[in-house]
Amino acid sequence: MTPPLPRTPSHRTPPHRATPARSRPALGAVIYLSLMCLAGMYFVFASVQGDYGLFRRVQIEAEQAALEAERDALAAEVSALENKTRRLSDDHLDLELLDQQAREVLGLVRPDEMVLR
Repeated sequence: MTPPLPRTPSHRTPPHRATPARSRPALGAVIYLSLMCLAGMYFVFASVQGDYGLFRRVQIEAEQAALEAERDALAAEVSALENKTRRLSDDHLDLELLDQQAREVLGLVRPDEMVLR
């Protein structure tokens, strides 16, 4: 067996530096994470408060329900008026409705009735 070769200074391994217990994160990583957090917060805010956000959607749905209720009420009123118009038309005259309208609108009374005021 041959004896080991002596080490020359060029073959020496550099001394190991002890790394500090706390190392600072890279500045680029901190900036990147900050920008991503800000972008995320912006998108969350926009999805809740924006023109097409959740609050606006709830508001539009409530407005839609109110308008549908108003539409249904107006449709019922139109139907009632169409019925009354048909009953007072020349083709089909409802004498009871005519009598009622004459009393309400013109204030007419029959000769055999007494008016109490």
